[in-house]
Amino acid sequence: MLLASIGLLIGSTLTQAQTPAVCFSEQSQEAIDRSIDALIAKMSIAERIAQLQDRAPAIPRLNVPAYNWWNEGLHGLARNGYATVFPQAIGLAATWDAPLLKQVGDTVSTEARAKFNAREEKDSPRYGGLTMWSPNVNIFRDPRWGRGQETYGEDPYLTATLATGFVQGLQGADPFYRKADATPKHFAAHSGPEEGRDSFNAVVSPHDLADTYLHAFHVLTGQANAAALMCSYNEINGTPSCASATNLQSMVRQDWGFKGYVVSDCDAVGDISAYHHYAPDKAHAAAAALNAGVDLDCGKTYAALQQSLEQHLVSEATLNLSLHRLFLSRVRLGMMDAPSCSPYGQIATSEIDSAAHRALALRSAEESIVLLKNDGTLPLHAATERIAVIGPTADTLKVLEANYHGTARNPVTPFDALRSSFAHVEYAQGSLLAEGVSAPVPRDALRLNPNEDAARGLHAEYFNAGMPGGAPVEEATVERVEYDIDRVALTPALTSKQYSARWTGFLLPPASGQYVLRVNVERCWDCKTHDSFALYIDDKLVLDNRGEKADPDRVSLNFADQKSHALRLEYRHTGEDEGVALEWEPPASALLEQAVKTASKADAIVAFVGLSPDLEGEALQVKLKGFNGGDRTSLDLPEAQRTLLRQLQQTGKPLIVVLTSGSAVASGDEVEKAKAMLEAWYPGEAGGEAIANILSGKSNPSGRLPITFYRSVSDLPLFADYSMAHRTYRYFDGPVLYPFGFGLSYSRFRYGAVRLTSSTASSTTQITALVKVSNTGRVAGGEVAELYLQPPQQRGAPRLALEGVQRVTLQPGEERELSFILTPQQMGTVNDSGQRNLNAGRYRIYIGGSQPSLKTRNAGRSFQVKRTEALTP
Repeated sequence: MLLASIGLLIGSTLTQAQTPAVCFSEQSQEAIDRSIDALIAKMSIAERIAQLQDRAPAIPRLNVPAYNWWNEGLHGLARNGYATVFPQAIGLAATWDAPLLKQVGDTVSTEARAKFNAREEKDSPRYGGLTMWSPNVNIFRDPRWGRGQETYGEDPYLTATLATGFVQGLQGADPFYRKADATPKHFAAHSGPEEGRDSFNAVVSPHDLADTYLHAFHVLTGQANAAALMCSYNEINGTPSCASATNLQSMVRQDWGFKGYVVSDCDAVGDISAYHHYAPDKAHAAAAALNAGVDLDCGKTYAALQQSLEQHLVSEATLNLSLHRLFLSRVRLGMMDAPSCSPYGQIATSEIDSAAHRALALRSAEESIVLLKNDGTLPLHAATERIAVIGPTADTLKVLEANYHGTARNPVTPFDALRSSFAHVEYAQGSLLAEGVSAPVPRDALRLNPNEDAARGLHAEYFNAGMPGGAPVEEATVERVEYDIDRVALTPALTSKQYSARWTGFLLPPASGQYVLRVNVERCWDCKTHDSFALYIDDKLVLDNRGEKADPDRVSLNFADQKSHALRLEYRHTGEDEGVALEWEPPASALLEQAVKTASKADAIVAFVGLSPDLEGEALQVKLKGFNGGDRTSLDLPEAQRTLLRQLQQTGKPLIVVLTSGSAVASGDEVEKAKAMLEAWYPGEAGGEAIANILSGKSNPSGRLPITFYRSVSDLPLFADYSMAHRTYRYFDGPVLYPFGFGLSYSRFRYGAVRLTSSTASSTTQITALVKVSNTGRVAGGEVAELYLQPPQQRGAPRLALEGVQRVTLQPGEERELSFILTPQQMGTVNDSGQRNLNAGRYRIYIGGSQPSLKTRNAGRSFQVKRTEALTP
């Protein structure tokens, strides 16, 4: 337990077995500060410096346990075994449901607490602590950014609103103890390109900083009381973010009043010298970051602070102040008290992946799905219609999970869910995501014996150590090889940290031709050792990978016929790698032929197409047509999938398209000809069930787009241009495919006239807007009421600005009156110098289930501001 060090903090000499008589929550802040300073005074300079790094070591003589500050909880507790996996952040944003985000945050910290409380050692491993480096509140300014999937979309108000709910849920409601620490990131103007992110300089005007990029960070460090803040890799106007005293000290701490601690993105302090060349060496880089207000270095550059001190680049007092903030955080997390002091100290592992958490994952996925198009084809008739499930994203684990994910105990793919929900379902992979991108070998290509009509799957054997050999601890039949690599994800019988597995069976190629087979290991980015494997085809070793980076992971084979081929994959888990999948690249014609044959026998086709975390994400090693390093160079659906959709349309069967993606996909004619279309994002562990519920009508779609779906990259400014001009619905005035805030329902909702409590406003008054909304449809449904403000169209003013959101569920015929409060700050407009003013002129408020169109612009209500007044930050 992490309680013995309290003895030194309060001046006693407690041993590990003793319990302090007084909890920190019962002491004054002054007494706590004195105790922390007394502990710091007992540390050597070297010990203090070591505590300012993410892998803070133990100090046994002072009873200070080791603590690893790095943990992730973006959409569920990540990278530490079983956890509830929610939709990726962009999917959570599509719910437009801040109370739901609060429940998600609460679940993340509950499961983190359960694992922290149950650890056998007092020290915490990476991903085992209570300091969550989430949420990501960067503005998704451009759909080409691969990490945009981690954000809450393109709008500052929606981002701040949803993130506030998440932070409050994550940190808990106790007035003293925090359940976990939230760390909004990446401060502040950070949204691509991924290639060159360590040295990129984001040139941002004062207007765009104040109006767009800073808003959510300001709200979270102020109103939401987030415990921490993470600075980003890039420069902002020529200064590395983690070296900017102007931003971190003058603005965040002094102007905003932030009392928490600042952590660097991993290796961002080292980037100050290595990539930005802002400092000549590590000692100067470390000093620049510490002086700027970065308390914790995720990396090793703060080890150079000893030289920084010797060269008088930084003071001991500055070092002590940062260390004080970090230990105060550990106090507030209850780490320096007996578990009985904190209301969270007794959370048990039974809370992990509980039935309630799984139900919340399903609700989140259902609320996130956006119905983009429907000519009446949906919902489908589950009992009678024969459904063809086609497409490269219909049956893959990665598309459920996205990045920064935990291990789902029972993830449900769309194919599995549709097979359970509909009476007649057939499946075909149809195509790869894109040419040159391998996909998991589908279950219909794997057999337990060489007969074509043999049972599908592979025989699996698991061993507790070494390469496979001897008696396995467990055997099973598996449908395919696609796993999160946490040993419990394979079988609970594996008790060794180093274990192995062997999968045997037969591969049945759908046609003769050239095939690429790949064993795709999701590697830990900074691990010294990697998992190894050996792949045999027809008892011949075709891949021998010993875990070295240069070792091959794929092989090209020519199958002269469609006969089955013996397959054996031997796998050894030795490091911290995070996943393994047996994948292939078959001839495109073979997959297309299978898809058309399957579709021709169906009453309706559900085509799963889109993107995956293999194509868009953080610093990926991908260079393909339309994709570069995790970012995208095109918004179009990859050609392989467009060809598949064209072939499916030629069958004449009704086509329903389900898009899976972390960003906007420009739908071409192939998609536009579909009878219906859903955007499902990366929907989490229950995503398949949620999609099946929507398609069958068991659930009514209610999601809204948190980003604009543009027609083409040709409609956008240069990706590296950080100006907000002609970006997002707030400043883009051209035609789009689907606007921000758009989403259909199986029901219909009618809004009455907007009423305002006043026809004038000033810097000291607020306005309340009221509207009645009713469900005029035949089924119950969730409706998202969106309030938009149109300010006087002066320089710097947005075209429209979302300033209110309420989600309601209405039964058929039910009516409800909604009330929105609009503050002077929300009415304000930022000028060129970054000052927010309430400008004189006429304003208009719109409330509806979507962004107002040209046809509905007169449906709102206007009010007048008589004189221009400056607003305080």
